[in-house]
Amino acid sequence: MDPVPGTPFAVVHLDVPPVTSGLAVGSLVAGIVSILVSLLVICFGAVGQDWDGVWAAGAFTVLGVLAGAGAIGAGLLGLRQIRRPAAPPAVRFTGRGLAISGVSCGGAGLLLSLLGLGLALLVSLA
Repeated sequence: MDPVPGTPFAVVHLDVPPVTSGLAVGSLVAGIVSILVSLLVICFGAVGQDWDGVWAAGAFTVLGVLAGAGAIGAGLLGLRQIRRPAAPPAVRFTGRGLAISGVSCGGAGLLLSLLGLGLALLVSLA
């Protein structure tokens, strides 16, 4: 309690429990979506016999790359939000593991999507 000078009142600072970062959670969700889309890209790339498989894999590759890049960006912003020091009455954020998992899942989904597109091109040319 901090007394307010000249008055009979005081200011009380309540302890605010830490909150899980929404950016970290969103990063993990987008990373998992990116991996799932990349598996779809790989399936289209492996099954497609003609250029139709390449077009389908390319369309889903765009979605997988965008979701992966979004997961990486949100995860890095979440890590920045979690690292930021906060004074005791301010809200503190947790979820460092979620943010790191989101960045790694997003990177894996992005890479797998591009590899699936490469597989589709190889299958159609062979």
